[in-house]
Amino acid sequence: MTEATSKPLPELVSYLEGLAEPHILFDTQYRILAANAAYRRQFSPERSVVGRTCYEVSHHFSVPCDQAGESCPLAMARASGQRERVLHLHHTPKGEEYVNIELSPLRDASGAQAFFVERMEPLKVAQGQPDAQSLIGRAPAFQRMLALVARVAPSQAAVLLLGESGSGKELVAQAVHQASTRAHQPLVVVDCSSLPENLFESELFGHERGSFTGATASKGGLVEAASGGTLFLDEVGDIPLSMQVKLLRLLESGTYRRVGSTELRHADIRIIAATHRDLDAMVLEGRFREDLYYRISTFPIHLPALRERREDIALLADALLQRVAPKRRLRLAPDALALLQAHDFPGNVRELRNLLERATLLCDGDVIQDTHVLQALETGRRGTPPVPAGVKNTETPGSHSLQAIQRTVLFQVLADHTGSRAELAAKLGISERSLYRKLKQMVQPH
Repeated sequence: MTEATSKPLPELVSYLEGLAEPHILFDTQYRILAANAAYRRQFSPERSVVGRTCYEVSHHFSVPCDQAGESCPLAMARASGQRERVLHLHHTPKGEEYVNIELSPLRDASGAQAFFVERMEPLKVAQGQPDAQSLIGRAPAFQRMLALVARVAPSQAAVLLLGESGSGKELVAQAVHQASTRAHQPLVVVDCSSLPENLFESELFGHERGSFTGATASKGGLVEAASGGTLFLDEVGDIPLSMQVKLLRLLESGTYRRVGSTELRHADIRIIAATHRDLDAMVLEGRFREDLYYRISTFPIHLPALRERREDIALLADALLQRVAPKRRLRLAPDALALLQAHDFPGNVRELRNLLERATLLCDGDVIQDTHVLQALETGRRGTPPVPAGVKNTETPGSHSLQAIQRTVLFQVLADHTGSRAELAAKLGISERSLYRKLKQMVQPH
């Protein structure tokens, strides 16, 4: 690129300055050439970013994002020749925040990509740091899920959330709703697993007076309550077959009738469904209608189990401690955190919250120790994990010592770890010397 084409037109810079959303302009070498007023207010109120690279400003990287293990919209735009969208975790004056990035390449007179315009929009429903009100996480599996949430939320597409019990499906449904154009309208939750079959139709669609025994007055249903907003069908796999056809009619035509009425009503709703069940298997077994399955699964999103995002346990624990003990400034000791990170959490985030609440009740000070976590694990439904093969167990039958559990932790963490010893020590929150000492003390030969 020649010097004559290395400077953007003043008209372009002036145009970006007047935009309400944060925008930056940079060249093919990642150097920021301009940042509009909205960007300066939101992301850089105290220091100019002009002349710095986009990856250094947003990520504190010394190399471009794609060389540091991140997706790079500039590299993607270079390859595709068109606009690209990604979700990034950026450093901001408020800490690390998830930001929707939309990057558009600008071509010079010869048709070559000369500049790039990047529009940024913070995703307010999620955080990369402890926060009592948002989805929390930074693990790759969490970020992949969140990128799908950010992409589908502004549309009207039906969303199907798939994940184990306790993995946060209702929180993700709230995130989709809050990031949608319907955010100022109601989000109505239908707990499909708790509605008996004989009341399901009435609760969903409403009823007229006298339509059945006990119907002493006309009543609108949950579909009517969600008008203009979002209807969240939680545990959709539990809907009785007899009701599935009536729900299908609503989704296909956008119309319904109250029980006992011939009046056809229109429903302006967006559908989000969720289940922990295997709907594919249920369809094959004839327990779930195939046509309904395709109606609710326009955009499926898999929610990772907590064991698939162990890196997030420290962040989640900090946030959950604020919720379960808001008047105490509790923190986890490194060994206590290591115990949590080694646990599989079949109950996912819900189980983590319950475990932490038990630990807070067992702790009298400000620091939750490994002994508190061990006791909370022992009193839980699933008990403590077994000592792995190859570890000499010196405990008496029926007893569990902290040392045995710590040996289990190290073996489980070592089995999952693929990096250096320094990285493992950092993950456990201890020094390399302490890690070496623990391994020497706790891993015994046959």
